[in-house]
Amino acid sequence: MTDISRNTAGNTPAFEPQDCNRTLFSALLDAVKRYGGKTQILDDPDKNPLTYDRLLLGATVLGRAIAKISKPGEKIGVLLPNGNGVAVTFFALHAFGRVPAMLNFTSGARVLLGACEAAKITTILTAHRFIKLAELEPLAEELSKKVNMVYLEDVRENISPGAKLSGAVLSRMARMLPGARKVSPDDPGVVLFTSGTEGSPKGVVLSHRNVLSNCFQCMATGAFEDDDRFFTALPVFHSFGLTPGMILPLISGRPVFLYPSPLHYKMIPPLIKRARASVMFGTDTFAAGWGRAASPEDFTSLRLVVLGAERVRKKTRELWRDKFGMDIFEGYGATETAPVIAVNTPRGAKDGTVGPFLPDIEYEIEPVPGLETGGRLKVRGPNVMSGYLTVENPGEILPPEGGWHDTGDIVEIDGDGYIAIKGRAKRFAKIGGEMVSLAAVEAYVASVWPDNAHAVVAVEDVRKGERLVLITDHEAASRAPICAWAKAHHVSELQLPKHIVFVEALPVLGTGKLDYVAINHLAQQNISPLRAAAE
Repeated sequence: MTDISRNTAGNTPAFEPQDCNRTLFSALLDAVKRYGGKTQILDDPDKNPLTYDRLLLGATVLGRAIAKISKPGEKIGVLLPNGNGVAVTFFALHAFGRVPAMLNFTSGARVLLGACEAAKITTILTAHRFIKLAELEPLAEELSKKVNMVYLEDVRENISPGAKLSGAVLSRMARMLPGARKVSPDDPGVVLFTSGTEGSPKGVVLSHRNVLSNCFQCMATGAFEDDDRFFTALPVFHSFGLTPGMILPLISGRPVFLYPSPLHYKMIPPLIKRARASVMFGTDTFAAGWGRAASPEDFTSLRLVVLGAERVRKKTRELWRDKFGMDIFEGYGATETAPVIAVNTPRGAKDGTVGPFLPDIEYEIEPVPGLETGGRLKVRGPNVMSGYLTVENPGEILPPEGGWHDTGDIVEIDGDGYIAIKGRAKRFAKIGGEMVSLAAVEAYVASVWPDNAHAVVAVEDVRKGERLVLITDHEAASRAPICAWAKAHHVSELQLPKHIVFVEALPVLGTGKLDYVAINHLAQQNISPLRAAAE
């Protein structure tokens, strides 16, 4: 661990819980009043930037139309990519007291229908243009068998000139709309869905207070400047893309450029230059792709890049430092915490950690048998979810016991309060009676082949309990270099993979995280318990 850097110069805003005692729609209205309706706040690749006034007008007119086909408090599915349209739709639902349920269009029909069942979603808002461009016609057809698919182009065509005019009048009296008057800060503000890395996704209900708290907790780090401009390519069905990526800039007067896919590595860098973006969020996988595709002049406006969702690799940091002269900062969170729990920033950072806790977050470390240091992290705070929605209990919010969310992550916290993630509790194997972190084994392999992607999973071994399998995109990978590295660094052979499976590319979820369900399936396909025992 190196480089503790604390620059406390300047005025760092304090986290004030009373700032969060309002709804998301009210927070937008407060921003319009504070920063001015003519302030350009939204942009996307269609080159049709929106001011606060136009955002509010669009939300009011569209929201009124959607209100005619839905009920107050109803959860409405949103199946849209990043762009001005998703922001307008999000606040259109809020303007009339509906709850956006952000759907991951990369998940497939079975998962999405399960999400709809858990959240009791009967209507999904989408767009013909998006479905066609993304080639999602089969998905839309499957979904339409169970839910009402409403296409925004059709809704807009049916809005009469008179309705548009009355909507314009309503937008100037927006504080009289249901979203501002009849909704409580503790009512559901948005439903997101867990990524499904370890099984079927659950609905995560975040209240208005949860989301706003996380926005203001992030701002209390002092990481942002008044003239920052955001670029958000992380999808808004992911909490990282939604809260800090879209809602935070919109309620704080900072323009945001929404881009539909983080996978467009060659297209994103010149758009960052065009948008003059200074703040960007991402994952290690996406940042590595953007960094390789960009020229140095593409990123001259950037000053703050924060990565999360997966471990940031040394080679990614070196790429950005060498090519762009920039440090990238690592943070940590969970959908259930709206999402940010901790983050490194220019005001305080330490390599090998994900930063210190955000303000007003309590934590507990639960000991894990077999581990001498660290433990399982539980957190509680104003950003912790209202609860889960499950297929087993459709529509019923199951709150976290005592307000505590069990992250399932094994962490160590140093004397300065910086958090080091050691792995998932479910991503530990027990081999020869010893607890082995699969994340640590992945780090060992990455030290041998830093330019490749790797994942380690455990399969059943009838003699030793479990056996480690390495899934890698390094075609020439073998155990010999790993064993040599381990010997030189005094790492036990118990902590090394016994079997190696080559794949051209590791399975990745739409959020940028590795898909460990698919990776486990690959391991099971390539090595059976009997074979493992026989080797």
